[in-house]
Amino acid sequence: MENKLYVGNLAYSVRDDSLQQEMSAYGSVMSAKVMMDRDTGRSKGFGFVEMGSAEEAQAAIRGLHGKTVDGRALVVNLARPKEDRPSGGFGGGNGGGGYRGGRSSY
Repeated sequence: MENKLYVGNLAYSVRDDSLQQEMSAYGSVMSAKVMMDRDTGRSKGFGFVEMGSAEEAQAAIRGLHGKTVDGRALVVNLARPKEDRPSGGFGGGNGGGGYRGGRSSY
């Protein structure tokens, strides 16, 4: 995992191939993926790059973090493992509310 990088603040025009090309100046790039919005097909402005080694990943961080590319200062650091999200959407709990029936005692 020490060779997988998060690259943020990308210009919306950046695609996988241009990200790979930018990163290849610092070593061998195993994969480069710009995250795209499913609905619009537009870049989300960040991506992930897997470098050939931890040393190459560190070289890319030193060389690109804060560097201006297409008018934007890149954020480059080691990728963190994906956090588990709770299933169910809204945190569970009892549905609540509703009519319980019964008779009133007027």
